Order: sequence, then structure tokens, then C-alpha cells
Amino acid sequence: MRITRLAAALGALTMSLAVAACGGDDGSDTGSTGGTASSGIVGKASSDKKLTIGVKADQPGLGLQTGSTYTGFDIEIGKIIAKGLGVDESGITWKTTVSANREPYIQQGQVDIVVATYTINDERKKVVNFGGPYYVAGQDLLVPTASTITGPESLDGKKVCSVSGSTPAKRIKSDYPKAQLQEFDSYSKCVTALAGGQVDAVTTDDIILAGYAAQDQYAGKFKVVGKPFSEEPYGIGVKKDDSAGCNKINDILKAAVTDGSYKKAWDDTLGKSGKPAPELDVAKLSNCS
Repeated sequence: MRITRLAAALGALTMSLAVAACGGDDGSDTGSTGGTASSGIVGKASSDKKLTIGVKADQPGLGLQTGSTYTGFDIEIGKIIAKGLGVDESGITWKTTVSANREPYIQQGQVDIVVATYTINDERKKVVNFGGPYYVAGQDLLVPTASTITGPESLDGKKVCSVSGSTPAKRIKSDYPKAQLQEFDSYSKCVTALAGGQVDAVTTDDIILAGYAAQDQYAGKFKVVGKPFSEEPYGIGVKKDDSAGCNKINDILKAAVTDGSYKKAWDDTLGKSGKPAPELDVAKLSNCS
């Protein structure tokens, strides 16, 4: 009987250990699930103290790469967001993006956020989430100083350059089909084509065009027509399911208006053109999905 009772006790102990082991597995799964829930930018920034930010590299005043250094308003906005997430500037990895790969880079995790003159629109909101807008631009035209082009209604038969996958390129196709659209993967190539006489105009957001026109090598050669024909709210892209990250970005932008860092970001970059800092309307920040 003693042997039987001992065997029973050992069996019970074995069962309790097995249950405890299963409980431990459940605890690990819970931790894993929690990790997944916090796998957005807030969680990554908190645990790694690092962020990869997608930016443009060829837009003077906004996102311009010189050697290994990136400068511009978008770059400063990226720094503000990183700081608000607890990531020091030294923890930022800048990654060059072009218009056509911004959504894939976010979806694939090649970047954590995108700050790259990234217009918020319904089509993009189907696949990514947006904080912001942190600036509202308008599509315009860059033309030679002596050009007779006075607005989009003057584009019939004209060669117009824009970037593949960009909102401005799509608008030319849909709204001004008689224009001859030339598409490249960067606006700098469009501006080079304009300088060489291969195209009659470059189209994108007014502030981007102003940055190119202000460059020393183009001083006096180009003009921005000054007749915007769209409204382009610039957002900060994150993964579609990262609503917590999106909301946090909006909170950081609100704080940046209050503490003056938003205005300083403008004054240190695009403000050098003489254009005063815009008033960021925080009441119009996006509703994160």
C-alpha cells in the first residue's frame, strides 16, 4: 500500500509539474503577444532606442542628402518625432525613399516611419496609417523664367515632368491628359531635364519647387508659376495597424507647436527662403485608424 500511495504521490507531483510547465508556456505566449501588440514604433523606440526613418534625399530645404548627412524640414520633423518617442538623434537611421516605394518600405518594415513630403490621401490610407498633417502644400509648376505657361490650363501639348507614383503625376494624368507626362524616379532628374530643355515644366508641391528654384545653380533660371491647383497635406506614414504610434505622433506634433520646436524646424530650413513658418492647425490632425 505504501508503494501504491508513493506511486500515486509521485504521479500527482509529475502532473502538477506538467501543468506548471504548460502555465509557463502560456506565460511566454502572453509575453510574445504583448510584444506583438507593442511592436509598433512606440514599443520599438522604448526597447531599442532606435528608429529608421524614410526620407527624400533630393529635395532642397525638405530632404536633401549631402554625403552621409541629411538636411531639411522633413529631417527636422523626423528628429522631433524621434525625440518625442525617446530616441536620441544618434539612434536615427535615415533611409532614402522615393515616391513609389514609401508604402512598400513601411509594409515590409524597412523603415519605421516615413517623413518624405508624403501626401495623405484615401488610396494610401488603405495600406498605411498617417500622423499629421504637419504641413499643407499645393501642387504647382516650375518653369523657365521666360516661359509662357501660366497654370495647368496651359499644359496642352507641353512636356511635363513629375515622379512615378506621386500624387502630382497621377493628377496630371487624370485632370490634364493633353499634357505629355514624363516620369522619373526623383524630382532632381526632372529639374535637370528642365534645365536642359527636355521638358517644359516640372510639377509637384509648391514648396518643393521653391526649394529647387532657390538653389545657387538655378538662381534666376526658373520660377514657380504661383497658381496652386491642389491641396497636399503632408503626413507621417506608419504601418496600417499601428494606431498607437499614429496617435503618439499627433501628440508629439501638438507638443512641438507649444514648445516652439516646430517653428524652429521651419526657421532653420525652409524659413531661410524668407517664407514665414506656417501655423500648424492641430485641430486638423488625422484620426488614426
